Amino acid sequence: MDLDSITVMLRSFWTVWLTLLLTGILVYAMWPGNRRSFDDAAQIPLKDDGQEL
Repeated sequence: MDLDSITVMLRSFWTVWLTLLLTGILVYAMWPGNRRSFDDAAQIPLKDDGQEL
């Protein structure tokens, strides 16, 4: 096993790993049970915290 074959193998590994990671993130973000927490987080910048500059 030379350096070139190791490089090709690692490139394939990272492609598969990152594809699975992206798929997992997308599934988590689109899961219906998480909608409320994402909606609450989206409203944080719009909330008035009662402090004036």
